[in-house]
Amino acid sequence: MDIGSYLSGFADGEGSFCICFSPSQRHAFGWEIRPSFSVSQKRERAEVLQLFRDFLGCGTLRNSQRDGTIKYEVRSISDLVEKVIPHFDRYPLLSGKRQEFEIFSTICKRMSRGEHLTLSSFKELVELAFRMNFTGNRRYTKEEIFNTLRER
Repeated sequence: MDIGSYLSGFADGEGSFCICFSPSQRHAFGWEIRPSFSVSQKRERAEVLQLFRDFLGCGTLRNSQRDGTIKYEVRSISDLVEKVIPHFDRYPLLSGKRQEFEIFSTICKRMSRGEHLTLSSFKELVELAFRMNFTGNRRYTKEEIFNTLRER
């Protein structure tokens, strides 16, 4: 098995594709949209996180105070679109996580084209994001985001 397949398999079990929303005064509609790809491990198994960073050529490693793990994370839209997404296109995920990746990929590509900068497209991206990780905890509901969007 080559390293690319290994990393995709590892991410299939331990990785996360996430689209987070945060209220923001400096963003046009009052909300920031932040995509990220991450993988966490306990310190004694953190060498695989270095493999991700070396193989993909991007991302950061940091200590997670919340759960005492080390986290590999990519947040840069250009790195997500140019490095992370092509990796998972070449070495596909095999679980149901593939569907979340497809939505994540669509959102990142649309953001890289600036589509999150128009209100109608921003709303579409919110709708797409809420189709992902539907069993996970979210800080804000889709309704809270839509009810507090502001016009430019």
